[in-house]
Amino acid sequence: MIEGNLLTIVLVLVFFLMWKLELVATLLNLRAFPTDVPDELKNILDQEKLSKARDYQRANASFEIFQSVFVLMLLLTFWLVGGFEWLDNWARDNSQNPIGFGLIFISVWFLLYNIVQLPFSAYSTFVIEKRFGFNKTSPTTFIVDRCKGLVLAAIIGLPLVTALLGIFHEVDHAWLWAWLVVTALQLLLAWLAPTYILPVFNNFTPMESGPLKDDIEALGKQCDFPLEEVFVMDGSKRSTKANAFFTGLGNHKKIALFDTLIEKSGHDELMAVLAHEIGHFKRGHIKQRLGAGMLQTALIFFLLGAAIDPQGPISPILFEAFGVTIISPHVGLVLFMILLEPVSRLLGIALNAWSRKHEFEADAYAVEITGQSRPLCDALRKMTADHLSHPTPSKLRVALDYSHPPLIERLRAMSGK
Repeated sequence: MIEGNLLTIVLVLVFFLMWKLELVATLLNLRAFPTDVPDELKNILDQEKLSKARDYQRANASFEIFQSVFVLMLLLTFWLVGGFEWLDNWARDNSQNPIGFGLIFISVWFLLYNIVQLPFSAYSTFVIEKRFGFNKTSPTTFIVDRCKGLVLAAIIGLPLVTALLGIFHEVDHAWLWAWLVVTALQLLLAWLAPTYILPVFNNFTPMESGPLKDDIEALGKQCDFPLEEVFVMDGSKRSTKANAFFTGLGNHKKIALFDTLIEKSGHDELMAVLAHEIGHFKRGHIKQRLGAGMLQTALIFFLLGAAIDPQGPISPILFEAFGVTIISPHVGLVLFMILLEPVSRLLGIALNAWSRKHEFEADAYAVEITGQSRPLCDALRKMTADHLSHPTPSKLRVALDYSHPPLIERLRAMSGK
């Protein structure tokens, strides 16, 4: 059992208060669920479907509350019984090289985290999602996906962590060089993902020639959007939920449409959804978010550098709070990421508000380019009904989690109300 310091008490209280905030947001969100179908959804949602959506929201809320309690208690127990010190000592006993025992420490922590999350992911997929008719994932696919994820994490993560540990051990102004390395890797992965990473998990088939593909390509030309290819992704392999997304950097954009989206949407609705996504590109949202992400990463590495500097005022207090004797980059990296979660949660309120503003702007662009609001409104209504989404979420839940505005707000904005 660690003795800790005042910071230990403060941090435990912060984690508890953050959990309490999540609990209050969840309960308020359940209370905000309507008893009758909102007027804006009456043409797509009946009372039976509304009741099913309420049950889905309750099932997920109960599950998330249990999961958050379990994970928080497990973290606090590991922390307060001296788990971080024990793991650091064990890693040092198995390697004499600072990079070596740093990799052991971080790898074991990563594996422990994934082991803890695995049963929750399985329950969500095979119990909740299956109960409400969403899951199409077989146990084999589920296991293979996890194995592929671990292999990719090893291929990408181990060299990256090795580089970061080397930088923080040997290089002056380490935070700056670490930020440059991570930023370069992020850009490289964004370039490689469409061709080499995403196909590891899903099949991307070039869309067959026909009216839909012709109109998509025509929309790209109309919007001066650098569209290279249009793919259909086998989203139905895992879920009945529908979606679409763009990939690629610069003037090399590719569209991926879930097969479920094509199946469930009309032609005009599909074109409106794609016009919305193109709107993000035309309004500069992608560049803005990329720039903001780089600045955020720079700030994170600057703070990380301060947190693990043996000569600085912060690291001795921080490591003592977690019961760790030796100040080191590998332990500091893990501790910092744990502490970053509540901070990011609060900073996310501003980022979510910014993202919701972008969604309104992309909606407006889609209406402008297609000349009508109904197709996009109908597409959004269908997604809300099919996904059993909350039609009237609470303001607190929206502030904390929603990167997209609630459906009714989007419908009213497009209709000018």
